[in-house]
Amino acid sequence: MTRNPAISDAPSSRIVFLDYLRFIACFMVIFVHCIEPFYLGGEGTLIRNSSDAAWSTFLDSALRAAVPLFMMASSYLLFPLKYDTRTFFRKRFVRVCIPLIVWVLLYALIPFYGSAEGFDRGGNLQRLLVNFNPHAGHLWFIYMLLGVYLLMPLLSPWIEKVSKKGEEAFLCLWGVTTLIPFFRQAATALTGSPELWGEAGWNEYGTLYYVSGFIGYLVLGHYFRTYLGDWSWKKTLAVAVPLWIAGYAVTAGWFWAMMPKEFPVSGPIGLAMYLETSWQFCAFGVALTAIAYFLVIRKMTADGWFYRNVILPVSKVSYGVYLMHMFILTFFHQTVSGWGLCTPLHIVVTACLTFVTASVLSRLLSFIPGSKYVLG
Repeated sequence: MTRNPAISDAPSSRIVFLDYLRFIACFMVIFVHCIEPFYLGGEGTLIRNSSDAAWSTFLDSALRAAVPLFMMASSYLLFPLKYDTRTFFRKRFVRVCIPLIVWVLLYALIPFYGSAEGFDRGGNLQRLLVNFNPHAGHLWFIYMLLGVYLLMPLLSPWIEKVSKKGEEAFLCLWGVTTLIPFFRQAATALTGSPELWGEAGWNEYGTLYYVSGFIGYLVLGHYFRTYLGDWSWKKTLAVAVPLWIAGYAVTAGWFWAMMPKEFPVSGPIGLAMYLETSWQFCAFGVALTAIAYFLVIRKMTADGWFYRNVILPVSKVSYGVYLMHMFILTFFHQTVSGWGLCTPLHIVVTACLTFVTASVLSRLLSFIPGSKYVLG
């Protein structure tokens, strides 16, 4: 069997490009969350001026692929299952579930910097019985990831037996579902309802429900590992650049086109959700940019000093960085707000300070016995 060129002789025979991917995607997530205060606020939506509008559109549209990249990395490593179902769930419980429990409790009990007034610990704990707390909204991803893990043992036999053409047919069908956010807007304009293809007030499971969502990224990760081979940089860029340009055009174009142009823009959260139609993680433009990023990042296989001393240490604790970063981000956002920086500098400085601080703290915590139950 030909050796996979993506697998290097780095420590523990790690798949080097996945460490780069985790590092980059983790920073992208933090960057996205640093942009949110510039279009969210007030009753839910608040864009104070044209500068905030332009920079939010320009920067955030390039970063929405972060979550799909994490999903594709999980697929590349775990799918199909390498061991029995019991062992898989046991490992995932220790690696993912226990740290999630720790951090949902911390977010329920500890207020963000400067927001202790009105903090309702009892209410927060009560909400945890059914969902995460709103101020820990980034944890939605872990809940979704656990749902995908539940399906992996069922899908593994299929992915091992399906042909390349069968897998491509599924991905094409899934590609159609990435247009559903836009179809819903069209359906609303035509009929006054966003319901599609069998959906109704008494049935949310339409025709394409079971082939939509993050399952597509799970299959993509497997397809890339199995069938793509070792592309040259020339071929990689020839495919990735047009994909990224097309995806970014859709992602940024919708957000900007739908945004009211008289500032400040203020309204309920529903307005932001409407603007974010093209930013949904399983929407067409985001899927294209995610594929483009993945194609480029998988060429990053250098495992020298920078990899061993910067990329690898952060990659190993990237789950911890993700879990804790909102505590740190809130502090730095408020601190940097007093420095009088323009919008893009405010965002970049806050993102860098948050990422570095969360990475260092996670790395230091990783040396404490039992830290895997906190950092994963």
